[in-house]
Amino acid sequence: MNMQRYELPMFPLGTPLVPDAVLPLQIFEPRYVEMLERCLQNVEPEFGVVLIERGHEVGGGDIRAMIGCATRILQVSDMQDGRRGVLSVGVRRIRIEQWLPDNPFPLAIVSDLPDEDSGDIDQTQIDRLRAHLVLLADLAGGRAESLQELADLELACEPSRLSYQLSTLAPIGAADRQRLLVCASPQIRLDALESILGDVEAVFRFALLPD
Repeated sequence: MNMQRYELPMFPLGTPLVPDAVLPLQIFEPRYVEMLERCLQNVEPEFGVVLIERGHEVGGGDIRAMIGCATRILQVSDMQDGRRGVLSVGVRRIRIEQWLPDNPFPLAIVSDLPDEDSGDIDQTQIDRLRAHLVLLADLAGGRAESLQELADLELACEPSRLSYQLSTLAPIGAADRQRLLVCASPQIRLDALESILGDVEAVFRFALLPD
């Protein structure tokens, strides 16, 4: 099925964003202030976020991921030093079809990239993943009340939202979060998350070994 393509202002960052995750930003570069003003002209102000896989966005020459997330602006505030505070939330996964010239801010032609249907999710796997997240938080020195909040957290019912919610809660780095973002279906994402959490636990336990 051919997905509709459309132009979207882009904000490359050092960490990926997944749908439903909240993104706070402080914008001060003139080109991104201009991007923000352009976005705010729309009824539903949105821009795209992609991971900088290599290099640095400032000055150009960066390598950007080709799968990212569209985020919708919820709130904009003026700060004392001239910065703009922006609060947004990820709304859907996108594929970069073509990068356009930065003029002056990054622009791309994108298409929406919904998850493939993987059917019902096994509740035992969800319980296992939740328990693993609580264990990792405990190994990291989390407070008892925070561990209980994580254990009692209400999870989404819809498979895609559930898989992204667990991905957001996981104590993982940018590369692993991008790996989860690009997964084709919720089930593939949950299986990948389970594998990643196993690796994270091994690292945490190694760090706790006596010298």
